[in-house]
Amino acid sequence: MKECILNAVVAAPDKLLPDHAVVIQGDRILSVIPMSSLGPERGMRCYDACGGYVLPGFIDIHSDYIEGILQPRPTALMDFETGLREAEKHLLGHGVSTIYHSLSIMNVAGSTGRRGGFRTKENFGRLAHLIQHFHRHLIRHRLHVRYDIYAGDLYSYVKGILEEGKVHELSFMDHTPGQGQYRDIATYARSTAGWDVEGNPSLEEKLALLQTRTLVSRKKLKVLAELATKQGAALASHDDDSPEKVLFMKNEYGMRISEFPVDLASAKTARAEGLMVVLGAPNVLLGGSHSGNLSALEAIREGCADILCSDYYPASLLHAAFVLEEKGIVPLAQAVRMLTLNPARAVGIAADYGSVEEGKKADLLIVRKLRSRPLIQRCFIDGQSVLRYHYSGVT
Repeated sequence: MKECILNAVVAAPDKLLPDHAVVIQGDRILSVIPMSSLGPERGMRCYDACGGYVLPGFIDIHSDYIEGILQPRPTALMDFETGLREAEKHLLGHGVSTIYHSLSIMNVAGSTGRRGGFRTKENFGRLAHLIQHFHRHLIRHRLHVRYDIYAGDLYSYVKGILEEGKVHELSFMDHTPGQGQYRDIATYARSTAGWDVEGNPSLEEKLALLQTRTLVSRKKLKVLAELATKQGAALASHDDDSPEKVLFMKNEYGMRISEFPVDLASAKTARAEGLMVVLGAPNVLLGGSHSGNLSALEAIREGCADILCSDYYPASLLHAAFVLEEKGIVPLAQAVRMLTLNPARAVGIAADYGSVEEGKKADLLIVRKLRSRPLIQRCFIDGQSVLRYHYSGVT
């Protein structure tokens, strides 16, 4: 049976298409046509968008949201499968149809982060296995491995999971204070002051603890990057803090994505070198970086940002797109593309996902506005209506 979404403003890759319909057959989009061209067809199930928007499902290529779901308190580690099933309901409600769970693999002994207790090799392995073998799911789950380059003792483990084909995206991260995200030690101190760290160590103790870690050699990192490329996984640098670092990450490891460049010069260099630049949708809503780095609004105005991810706050995705339009920074179609087609291209899945076009998978959202705020009214995955919200006052 065919299905049809009627009376919609369709967010095509390059423009909005008012008064259009989206016809679905099976799990694919059959056509996107003006309402005036839609003839009667017996037996077709129809959904009325009532003038609302039809958007592609969001493709979130950097999100550590699952960590907070599985460990809501430092001493409370929840059942992993239950947590993943609950998380995907939340994610779908925020418009996410494909999620790249960004799991950190790091030396816990050298971690001063709030989630250091969760980020063990054992927990990582359990969750990576579950993502690979997760059945009867609502949305598409993928694994983004964030490898801390000071976790030398975990090199063989990371190499092994790459060889097993479990990884869909690989990034190298270095959160050592004095460079990258925490170039300013004072910012690092403020950012970590409220974290739930066992024993509540002082700044000096935290910095001393970081010195106990083992740096992975460039040669070994290059092996991982080449292996990831061979397996078809996307490659990303993380927190590039200079044009020189962008060039090094591209030329040494073959990076094609630059996540959260910390200043405008780095973002511009990444863009000029053909890397896709990822920034956080929360950054858009906050009006700036929570750690004092590059403003997403500034980067988008300057034309050197391609992708918005949820990072730690999935609700930010939908609202960020409409904020960008409302502030006159970019048209809505371009803002939506930063959540959909651009990330799909970055991770190599754009042939099937990321846009409302004929032949693509029918992962779709119907979005309406209530008191000027966007609300998701219905979600389709593989052409099936899997979620509907009914808001009081919205017919």
